[in-house]
Amino acid sequence: MKELTLDSAVATLRAGGVIAYPTEAVWGLGCDPSHEAAVHMVLRLKQRPIEKGMILVAADLSQLEGWVRLQALPDARQRAVLASWPGANTWILPTGPRAKSWVTGEHSGIAVRISAHPLVAALCRAWGGPLVSTSANLAGEPPARSRAELDPRLLRLLDGLLDGETGGLAQPTPIRDALSGNVLRS
Repeated sequence: MKELTLDSAVATLRAGGVIAYPTEAVWGLGCDPSHEAAVHMVLRLKQRPIEKGMILVAADLSQLEGWVRLQALPDARQRAVLASWPGANTWILPTGPRAKSWVTGEHSGIAVRISAHPLVAALCRAWGGPLVSTSANLAGEPPARSRAELDPRLLRLLDGLLDGETGGLAQPTPIRDALSGNVLRS
C-alpha cells in the first residue's frame, strides 16, 4: 500500500485515484466527486449500488459552492445546518449544478459534511474542494475503525493511504434531511 503525504494524496486525487483516510469515526474512501470514473471505482471497490449516493466532505462552506443550494432552505433550517458545522453532522441539502447523478444516486438532494477532523479538513483544504467520503468497507460489512481493520481486499486496489487516527466517534456521523430535519441515520 502506497503511503501518502498531503501533497501526494492531492496528486493522486487529481490523477483520478482513490485513497483511504481516517474520518471522524471510521476509515473512509475518497476521490474527486467531479471525476465520474473515480466515483465509479469507489462504488465498485465497495460493491455499493450507485442508487444509494455518496457523501461529500469539505473543509468549509465555500468548498460546497455549486454542489449545494443552501439558500433553497428556509432561514431556520439554514441556521440549524450552519450551527452544526464544522462537526460530525451530515446533511442532505438541495443540489446545485455541480452535483451529478454519480454522486447523488437516485436522490434529489446531496449528502454533505463540513468536517472538524483535522486531517480531513487539511486534505480538503490542500485539495481545494470537497471529496467523496464513504466508509472503507465492502457493502454490508462493518466499517474499519482503525487502519488495522482495513480490508486487505480493498487495500490492494487503492491508489494510496493517508495515515492518521480517526476522530474517536463511536458511530459514523448522523445523516439528517435539511428540509425536514428528519434523522435518516443516527
